[in-house]
Amino acid sequence: MKVARFESAKGPALAFFTGEHWLDLTRALQAYSMLTGKIPGDPITDMIALIEAGLLRADFLEDLRRFFARGHVSGEYYLDSEPLYLLPFRPRKIVCLGRNYAAHAAETGHQAPKEPVLFGKAPQACIPHNAPIRIRPSYGRVDHEGEVALVIGRRAKDIKEQEARSVIAGYTLVNDVTARDMQQADFNQSLPWFRSKSIDTFCPMGPAVTPTDLAPWPLELELSVEVNGELRQSSNTRQFVFDAPAMLAYITRFMTLEPGDLVATGTPEGIAPLRPGDRVTVSVPQLGALSNPVEEEADPV
Repeated sequence: MKVARFESAKGPALAFFTGEHWLDLTRALQAYSMLTGKIPGDPITDMIALIEAGLLRADFLEDLRRFFARGHVSGEYYLDSEPLYLLPFRPRKIVCLGRNYAAHAAETGHQAPKEPVLFGKAPQACIPHNAPIRIRPSYGRVDHEGEVALVIGRRAKDIKEQEARSVIAGYTLVNDVTARDMQQADFNQSLPWFRSKSIDTFCPMGPAVTPTDLAPWPLELELSVEVNGELRQSSNTRQFVFDAPAMLAYITRFMTLEPGDLVATGTPEGIAPLRPGDRVTVSVPQLGALSNPVEEEADPV
């Protein structure tokens, strides 16, 4: 059970995978509103609007599935095939954790941190499932970094760890693509990581959002990254140095999180270069598979 954004005949809309079929969620919500009066009838075509309306919930989506399965409306609300994925949403901000798997910290020459290491990534770097990651020769080495991301569902400031789950609306996948040579050059000059992390197309995201209640808590998700079918990264989120409650309590000590913010939880060991012609796929069974080709782009003259 997951929600995606797709290109419908009438423009961007939301779709809901029931476990058997994809349902045009935007149109279904309007029909449900008209027939039951239980929710507002304005069209919802945006994931953040769905979150803010409190409708990205497993119990509500299950009720909706049963409602349509009973035949209250015709099958025209079901899609004929898997949708053409758009970016699930453009995050308002992206907060990332560095070195949040001890083995990854070690492979980059660092100790596991004593407190969370935070950095940012530009939302404009986000691209959807199947869109190309574009790399230029001048970037040097470019690595994949598959991650689970927390989709924030409500305003959060100075939260306690026991409140953390209530802050999360759902989960998605990201690939924190990194220009590694550029990052190292910035390290050497004591400069921030932002440039090497925020290049256009360097944040594949999606393909969908899975509601919080459909993933285990505490988080125990099997994460893998394959390049051209070859396994490169494999771990479980239980290997986090800082778990989801600890990271959200720490982040909100310093900044307010809002609905539609994204928290990228860190990548495990196994980072490796990407080259033009590759296809990189980040997978978690409960969240789906985020797959993107890699294409070369010429440097500007």
